Amino acid sequence: MAPSEVSPLAPVTEDWVIVGGVRSPYLHAGPADAAEAVVFVHGNPGPASDWRRLVARTGTFARAIAPDMPGYGGADKPDRFDYTVDGYARHLGGILDQLAINRAHLVLHDFGGPWGLTWAADHVDQFASVTLINIGVLRGYRWHYLALIWRTPVLGELFMRMTNLPALRLVLRHGNPRGLPPDVLERICRDYQDPAVQRAVLRLYRATDATAGAADLHQRLRGLDRPALVVWGERDPYLPVRYAEQQRETFPHAEVVVLTDSGHWPMIDHPAAVEAPMLRFLRVVTGDPAS
Repeated sequence: MAPSEVSPLAPVTEDWVIVGGVRSPYLHAGPADAAEAVVFVHGNPGPASDWRRLVARTGTFARAIAPDMPGYGGADKPDRFDYTVDGYARHLGGILDQLAINRAHLVLHDFGGPWGLTWAADHVDQFASVTLINIGVLRGYRWHYLALIWRTPVLGELFMRMTNLPALRLVLRHGNPRGLPPDVLERICRDYQDPAVQRAVLRLYRATDATAGAADLHQRLRGLDRPALVVWGERDPYLPVRYAEQQRETFPHAEVVVLTDSGHWPMIDHPAAVEAPMLRFLRVVTGDPAS
């Protein structure tokens, strides 16, 4: 029986930290004083609540945290923040320092991938393992159509201002065969209607090359051979499934799981299928006796 079917749920609490004057709330489960933790990093549009169920599952055997990153969720969205991959990587590092986490098992999705992997390449002694969900080291990647719109001045702003729930449902129906829950669609719509979130998204995409430093990350990470799990929704229209197997070039012993009927958010559209391999992997890398 899959671990997600038998594991109890740990209580999930909420707290916050301030890094460089920018406040980031975070979800937490498990032992609060452990120096080793599983760290869930969302992407665009986030937020940390995408991980709540997995934080609760993971908290039964390890410390688990999931922060809201600047510009998303309940985090501050200041104009002065450095909305670049390097800026987010530094902020993530500041969160881990504030929480006294010196050994991190990263769980990354979407833009959380380049943020987390950039931090990992800069902190190899603290980087313990990685779970990549529809993201990774994307050598040769080209922007998807929404990113191209967001990267275009004026057009990106107009597109954001036209966001409404019916339009969002139509856009996200493509590549999400299982569909997303109504509450998730409504939350994404609310987020994209917030001018501060719009600014964060547009500045991030316009400051980021499509490969997000993939060649450099590949060179810096491949020799580490850290434990890695890759989970990919095959129907993802933004990040093609061919990049799943490519992750073995950077993480030679990676386990690759492809979910044939999932899209870009497999932890939301098919949580049980994600939890089974992920919890099994995390139990092993954190040294849980039950593994």
